Amino acid sequence: MTPALRSLAALMALLLTAQTAAGQSDPASAARAAAEAIHAAGAQLSEAENARDRVAALTETTRAFEAGLAAMREGLRRVSTREAELAQDLRAREDEVARLLGTLQVMGGQRSPVVLLHPAGALGTARAAMIVADVSRGLNQQADELRDRLDEARVLRQLQQSAADTLAEGLRGVQTARTELSQAVADRTDLPRKFTEDPIKTALLIASTETLDAFASGLTGIAEEEQAIALPSVTDRKGDIPLPVLGRVLRRAGEADAAGVTRPGIVVATRPRALVTTPTAATIRYRGPLLDYGNVMILEPEPGILFVFAGLDVVYGAAGNVLAAGAPVGLMGGPEADLGAVLSEAQPASGAGRSETLYIEVREDNTPQNPGDWFRGTED
Repeated sequence: MTPALRSLAALMALLLTAQTAAGQSDPASAARAAAEAIHAAGAQLSEAENARDRVAALTETTRAFEAGLAAMREGLRRVSTREAELAQDLRAREDEVARLLGTLQVMGGQRSPVVLLHPAGALGTARAAMIVADVSRGLNQQADELRDRLDEARVLRQLQQSAADTLAEGLRGVQTARTELSQAVADRTDLPRKFTEDPIKTALLIASTETLDAFASGLTGIAEEEQAIALPSVTDRKGDIPLPVLGRVLRRAGEADAAGVTRPGIVVATRPRALVTTPTAATIRYRGPLLDYGNVMILEPEPGILFVFAGLDVVYGAAGNVLAAGAPVGLMGGPEADLGAVLSEAQPASGAGRSETLYIEVREDNTPQNPGDWFRGTED
């Protein structure tokens, strides 16, 4: 295994650890694992400079930063939630804590054994000593519990204070990775090409169609010198294809939007500038603005099947290019996140963050299919 592959494997292991920790009960562990993932992504960014395939290396690095930042947001949100729970618990127990501290102070201030003497003599003194011992154990247990809670609150507060530097590092890293990735894609000249696009025919097709159905049915007419290039079948992977972007399903196929409009695809909420990749090896059938969908990327993983991704801000590549699975196809829109915005997202009640939406449609023989049947992570 090459050093680049070893570092990439280590990075993926860290990301898996961060994602696993984010779902466990210890908020501090989740935040620490996410911080380690961000640091590892930074090291991977440095190595990508000399990678043989810079596009692939930078794509993995960008995704790693995005996943690390997402895990850090979730970790900090859980840290903030846990800290608020501890603070509320301590406030609710202020009287109990005050009595406990007062009792411990009184007991600790008596150095003379006279306090253990009893008027009834030795037997009474022995009984009193047993009672005091039982009470002391109970008080010590309460004191230990209070000490643990205070220590946990202190650790969580320190994590929040140190997270700002880690988040700033991650934000700088992902912005650099995206910039370098865009340049690397622009410089690439070695992609296989299945056909050459006729720009005049493409313009006429766009001007003459009013629906995605009509546009998709005319796509083969814009290709010239088309070659037969065999790609791995995706039909046998139906239901296990990864989503092309890091996000969550906002609206499922057939669900009406705020205007009451229903579409056969799904809508995935993403963060601004999120990287969109092809989930399988595929040919670019079209890329660019289309109807009211914004910038659109139409991929053909195999003849008769189309993946439509709509709502991108930047699209990469050219019609006819054949892409490997996981290759970058574009970026979502929106402003680059700043540190203040990310920290505000980490607050327990915050619903901000995923402000962009990617529309995903699957078409088989130009008939819309339910993307939920094709992509994993879209189940009800």
